[in-house]
Amino acid sequence: MSEGTMQRADQRDDRAQQGPRGRRARRLSRALVCAAAVPAVLITAACSSDSDDAKDQGGKGASAQQTSGASGRPSASASPTVQAAKYRKLPDACAVVTKKTLSDLAPKAKSGKKGGSDDPSSRASCAWSSLDNNGVKGSQFRWLNVSLLRFDSDTARGSGEAQAHTYYGGQVKDGQSVDGAKAVKVVPLSGTGDEASAVRYDLKKKEGLFKQQTLVARVENVVVTVDYNGAGLAGEKTPDADGLTKDAQRALKDAVAAVSSANGAGSPSSSPSPSSSASSSAPSSKGASASPSKKASPSKSAAKKD
Repeated sequence: MSEGTMQRADQRDDRAQQGPRGRRARRLSRALVCAAAVPAVLITAACSSDSDDAKDQGGKGASAQQTSGASGRPSASASPTVQAAKYRKLPDACAVVTKKTLSDLAPKAKSGKKGGSDDPSSRASCAWSSLDNNGVKGSQFRWLNVSLLRFDSDTARGSGEAQAHTYYGGQVKDGQSVDGAKAVKVVPLSGTGDEASAVRYDLKKKEGLFKQQTLVARVENVVVTVDYNGAGLAGEKTPDADGLTKDAQRALKDAVAAVSSANGAGSPSSSPSPSSSASSSAPSSKGASASPSKKASPSKSAAKKD
């Protein structure tokens, strides 16, 4: 037997020795290897699937959060605003009363005396003093003062119109609380500005009995105050309070119209009569830029003319 034949025989012997059992063992071994490989593939696929799901859920969550954040974010609040004041300047206080009105109310006045002001565009005043001296027959004294106060709109204090309304109420109240005032009476006025009132009272001085009229009107963001008083001196007859009120109202209307004209507007429209109780108006505003100049004392003016 040749050597090759012997080698092939040996190989056959080996296969024979292994027989079917050996073949089954090899097949089982390959099956186990494959079985071991399958879970790894499944695990890899499962992990990949979980990761993708997590990514999808994470993306959806992030998208939801972004959407929620966009819709839930409060909008930026607008800057506080206030309505602009209508009137930006004041007229010359000594020119607000017409010559005709002035000649009737203060016939002996030569010229008006302008009040001091650090800002004429916001505060102005003018006064006229008239003494019709008839010697031993007595004299008639008249004193007229017009004050103008304008308010600018401010985010802290409010609109100029609102501030003017508050100041108007304070002026009406102040007119009722003058020391020594007797027979105080508040009369609502119509047809002058947005709101207007007259405060009337008697004031006894050593020179005589003075009939005082304080008329206050608001036109938009400006307050006009007219003080007008009259007295019969040295035995002269005391003037009629009703007549003085009518005369003072002429001056008030002139001044209101002058404010409107100075700002390029026509005559302001008449408004309904103010509340019958002017004393219920709001107190004066602390936010006002400055109080008008103090009124001159009627008695002092009369004494100087004497």
